[in-house]
Amino acid sequence: MDRIAVLIPCWNEALTIRKVVTDFKRELPEAVIYVYDNNSTDDTAAIAREAGAVVRKEYRQGKGNVIRSMFRDIDAECYIMTDGDDTYPAECAREMADMVLSGQADMVVGDRLSSSYFEENKRPFHNSGNVVVRRFINMFWGKNSHDIKDVMTGYRAFSTMFVKTFPILSKGFEIETEMTIHALDKNLLIRNLPVSYRDRPEGSVSKLHTFRDGTRVLRTIFLLYKDYRPLRFFTMASLILALIALLLFIPVFHEYVMTGLVPKLPTLVTSGFFMVSAVVALGIGLVLDTEVKNSRKNLEIQMNIIQMMLKK
Repeated sequence: MDRIAVLIPCWNEALTIRKVVTDFKRELPEAVIYVYDNNSTDDTAAIAREAGAVVRKEYRQGKGNVIRSMFRDIDAECYIMTDGDDTYPAECAREMADMVLSGQADMVVGDRLSSSYFEENKRPFHNSGNVVVRRFINMFWGKNSHDIKDVMTGYRAFSTMFVKTFPILSKGFEIETEMTIHALDKNLLIRNLPVSYRDRPEGSVSKLHTFRDGTRVLRTIFLLYKDYRPLRFFTMASLILALIALLLFIPVFHEYVMTGLVPKLPTLVTSGFFMVSAVVALGIGLVLDTEVKNSRKNLEIQMNIIQMMLKK
């Protein structure tokens, strides 16, 4: 098992990967630097190998697929995840690793938004997108989520407990959002560390598509809210359906009281359909909530087993 593993997922980062590997080797000389090449068409893999990194191949395209393979393949006491585009400072890696190794955190978030991100990042929609995503998570996950300052940062440190209990479902850039929600839902220790951010050097191209990937991130938030908070999700759905049923029913009922007739029978039937749907939605929420609680109990047992193994 490695003491510290630095994980660098890469797709066509030949321009910057040598500097990234060299910087992290300087700051964390005892760490093993892993570069996973995600079907690059340039010399990323060769340059990373020359710089001293352990280079492996991931054929399934997408950052989520790369991280899944990294987390499965590599055993370490502390994992540092960064990008190969030289936008994150290696100088912060030591402090991030110390937080994890000392037990202060299961996930350390490299917080760009409290530092230079809005000045350095030249893509304004990325700036606003980060804010929107954070507000949605704050709204759905409550006050504990305010501990997360930068939801979509690619610079993080993880404990073994986090890595080995994290079920990765995303294939692409939604992975950071999924990590954030997992840590919040499982009540893992989260720390923020403000880090400076520098925009990509000239000639280096971002792989993130603002609107396409932004839509995927928001979709991921809603789907994970349904999975992790099913009672709240389906209760809201039930209330909406019940409200529609009442809005349809009240005029029909008023006319019945006034005339004793129900001339709008289709409206009454539709109202009944919405009310039945509301009851069914609430029932689904109750059943799924029980399943989620049982899943959390099983996870706690798994975490205890992992902790025992780490102590041996």
